[in-house]
Amino acid sequence: MAGGCVAGTLLQNPGPMRVNPALLSEMKGYGMNVSFPELIPNSLFNWRVLLNLNGFLMIAGGFLVGFGTRWAGGCTSGHSIMGLSNLQWPSLVATISFMAGGFFMANVLLPVILKHLTW
Repeated sequence: MAGGCVAGTLLQNPGPMRVNPALLSEMKGYGMNVSFPELIPNSLFNWRVLLNLNGFLMIAGGFLVGFGTRWAGGCTSGHSIMGLSNLQWPSLVATISFMAGGFFMANVLLPVILKHLTW
């Protein structure tokens, strides 16, 4: 708790967030017109966005992450760090599945989904 207080008060950066220009152009390619004056863009994370299709998908995704964590018997870092260090076969299978699913989602499905959503 003390570390959070120190980071929040003494280590603040009052300037705007600096984001890689390639990320900004990629997001514009998906139809998102965002700037990063703060850490979390208000145009993506607000109540108005949460109450439409995009918000429903974010909520559903959160529930699916929780369900997957429970079904897999632990989270990605738990399986990858603790399970693999203990040479547990199920953790190796789970880690490979997490990585393959993450790469597929981020590089194949997510660009298609983002292009069809309205922001």
